[in-house]
Amino acid sequence: MIAFGFLLASPLITPGAAAGKVPRVGFLYRGSPGPSQEIDAFRRGLRELGYIEGQNIAVEYRFARGQVERLPELAAELVRLNPDVIVAPYTPPALAAKRATSTIPIVFAVVADAVGAGLIASLARPGGNITGLTSSSAELGGKRLELLKQLAPKASRVAVLYNPADRSNVLLFKELQQSAPSLGLILQPLEVREPGEFEAAFSSMTRERANAMFGAAGILTFEHKELLVSHAAKRRMPAMWGHRHFVDSGGLMSYAVNFADQLRQSAVYVDKILKGAGPGDLPVEQPTRYELVINLKTAKALGLTIPQSVLLQTDQGLE
Repeated sequence: MIAFGFLLASPLITPGAAAGKVPRVGFLYRGSPGPSQEIDAFRRGLRELGYIEGQNIAVEYRFARGQVERLPELAAELVRLNPDVIVAPYTPPALAAKRATSTIPIVFAVVADAVGAGLIASLARPGGNITGLTSSSAELGGKRLELLKQLAPKASRVAVLYNPADRSNVLLFKELQQSAPSLGLILQPLEVREPGEFEAAFSSMTRERANAMFGAAGILTFEHKELLVSHAAKRRMPAMWGHRHFVDSGGLMSYAVNFADQLRQSAVYVDKILKGAGPGDLPVEQPTRYELVINLKTAKALGLTIPQSVLLQTDQGLE
């Protein structure tokens, strides 16, 4: 958890707020209250721009606790507060915010495919009241399967664990479907909408003899990442995960953008909007790099040998 220092800053007067009024930001989050690298990163981004929460900016948080169905209600609550801008990281919160208001500016981050999800008209000219940063993770399906195949070369059937209620997961699965045949892989789709369905999904992997898996990162899976990683370990299933948080929890590997960096950068968009920029005129930022993270301890436990070609691409190997 990042410690907050006492920094001196004069109150910011923005075009979106009357003189003397502290600007207010709504923050619609996928997870639960408590320590969060993404929220810490957003706060750090604000501080770097001179905004001190509780002094010259106010942030109203709403937490979905991993439940997609709660997002419309939470988005409506934030809209009723009439904040100067709403920050909505990840695809389902961003979609919920967009459906809740067409006037309050919205900043998204870590959205798998902003155009494909229907959030914006184009990356260069988003249009409407929304802009932000895309993770482009829906485009990584082929690379992720290729890396998984290199670590588990005998794999021919890959189970895909995803939530059909999460638009980002649906877009990702479509990309995986397009990429699998060229790698000689057969996909086994396994839909999960709530934690009670995890056990049955993993049992199905075993029954259908999947020999590797892909676990999509999303509002549901993030909230229960430790449980999912435990299920995979119990079945000795080599797994590519949608983000390094799963690897930090003991998962085998991930290939994705740095989510915390995107949340930190989302503060830049908030700052521009508070100073009068129209969100629809601010181009959506695309990733310039992705991180390959491998849990070496997990690889050893699974009896996997990491090829030199993969090691050379690895940004971090966790012991």
